[in-house]
Amino acid sequence: MLKISASLLSADFCRLGSDIESVGNADRLHFDVMDGVFVPNISIGVPVLESVRAFTDIPIEAHLMIAEPSRYTETFAKAGADIVIFHVEADSPGNTVKSLEALRALGKKAGLSLRPKTQPETLLPYLDTLDIILVMTVEPGFGGQKFMRDQLQKIEFFRAAIDARGLTCDLAVDGGITLETAGMAAAAGADVLIAGNDIFSSQDRQERIMALRLPFFWKKER
Repeated sequence: MLKISASLLSADFCRLGSDIESVGNADRLHFDVMDGVFVPNISIGVPVLESVRAFTDIPIEAHLMIAEPSRYTETFAKAGADIVIFHVEADSPGNTVKSLEALRALGKKAGLSLRPKTQPETLLPYLDTLDIILVMTVEPGFGGQKFMRDQLQKIEFFRAAIDARGLTCDLAVDGGITLETAGMAAAAGADVLIAGNDIFSSQDRQERIMALRLPFFWKKER
């Protein structure tokens, strides 16, 4: 079944606790970290993650949109992230491998993400060591962007690669997820949908999360 991750970037930070409670049926909370270097904007960091971890038992995935993430992957893992995802473009291959190994040694799940312009083959050398692949269907660093339909082929590429190797790696999609685009992403092979604006702008957020899971029935037979 499709997993839904509620992106806290779209939450109201003046009432973050109640906003987290309002998405209590989400499978995960998505925690976007931006440094103003790898992406233009600056968002939130370790102190907020620690507070969120103390407040909820919902699994947290930290998405590090930062330069040289190997400096901080273990820090975010120890601060309470259950899953740490960082960008393949943001560090050297050697540091990327070391970070993935370090996260596994801490008992955390490890993932890699890639920008829309990055070729999917870039991730193939790491595929067997990943718990999650995150396909960005918007340019990272900004909330509220429209879904890039040309990224559907990339989702299909990774679905085929994961299945061909018999892996249990999750395939996640982040950016512009709505009821319409959720169906497209699910049909292309996504396992996890990350949604922010679509959930937090809804009057009944838990109902919206349940609705986003419906594209599970539209997925291609695999």
